[in-house]
Amino acid sequence: MPDTQPADLTDDLRGVSRLTIDAIIGVTDLVEAMHRNIASGSSLLGQAPEGPSSGISGLVYSSVRGVTRLVGKSLDVALRSLIPDLGQTGMGPGRDALLAALNGVTGDHLADSGNPLAIAMQLREHEPAHAATGKLAILVHGLCMNDQQWLRNGHDHGAALARELGYSPLYLSYNSGRHISVNGREFTQQLQELVARWPVPVEELVIIGHSMGGLVARSACHYAVADGHDWLVLLKKMVFLGTPHHGAPLEQAGSVIDLLLGATPYSAPLARIGLVRSAGIQDLRHGNLTDEHWGRKRPNASQQVSLPSGVQCYAIAAVQGDTTQRVRNKVLGDGLVPVDSALGQHPRASHSLGFPPDNTRVLPHMNHFDLLSRDEVYQQILDWLSPAKPTPTA
Repeated sequence: MPDTQPADLTDDLRGVSRLTIDAIIGVTDLVEAMHRNIASGSSLLGQAPEGPSSGISGLVYSSVRGVTRLVGKSLDVALRSLIPDLGQTGMGPGRDALLAALNGVTGDHLADSGNPLAIAMQLREHEPAHAATGKLAILVHGLCMNDQQWLRNGHDHGAALARELGYSPLYLSYNSGRHISVNGREFTQQLQELVARWPVPVEELVIIGHSMGGLVARSACHYAVADGHDWLVLLKKMVFLGTPHHGAPLEQAGSVIDLLLGATPYSAPLARIGLVRSAGIQDLRHGNLTDEHWGRKRPNASQQVSLPSGVQCYAIAAVQGDTTQRVRNKVLGDGLVPVDSALGQHPRASHSLGFPPDNTRVLPHMNHFDLLSRDEVYQQILDWLSPAKPTPTA
């Protein structure tokens, strides 16, 4: 499996320069739109004019964009010439965390523009390397995170499962700013290739997904069926940690702000700022898993993606307080994901995912990121993944 590679500082600098140029052009477009709308004399609730500005104003804005692009190309050429001097340099976990956060917020743009800061999906083995076994545990991180962050407060669920149950842990690294379905499609392909090239026959596969990672895993299962991938036959169990199966309130609030900003021609250009939120973040509004869900207010019952057939699925939710009986604890959940969303429960029964009651847990005094390291969480995962004990005979 590919492991962490040393960072290319030149690519980092080129990536930042491109992102800066893109931002300047974006702001120029925004200012031009506001200028055009105000100059047109549109009423507060009227229809905003479309198209580029004309006359001297249009020439000015066009020139700003042209010069900005020219500067960007010059920076690329200059930075490329520095490659022999800068070479390869590792910048440690701080760079990885910053890059993961950047990809989470604007990763779709980074990928679409060919920016070298865009994270390429890969499955990684962490050090120290474990001997390959026929039991694979795949761990999938959440939004704005990376595979190294499964190690928290000295604990790593994957490494612990390797010691106690003999799993070979692999960690998915991916650009969490892309659409969940785009990552799901690529993830299913990577799992298909993994099973084919693993050094020993794969007997069992389990997936543990934290937050968005659980949605990416569910999307991969959906596309495995659609694409006829046979790795899904090996998938025995899935564990979801704080996964927003029915969406996250913070992104739902963000979409309301977008709607309000777009209500008048004067403020409408500002709504573009809200669109800086990546496709991945916007998918969290309602837990969208497929290409068909893009831009929908909420998938209806006929579009609901079920839990994979024949796979034992488990879900853990957390509350920061001591009980779910208090409305505040239930609604806020772990601070990011409400309890009902994490457990796949919905006011409409047809929309609920149907986890068996014995396959769900709500753990108190815990936030969203404590799910990565708290012993109560690991012990529950260990219990679910441990082989079933034979029933004693009389």
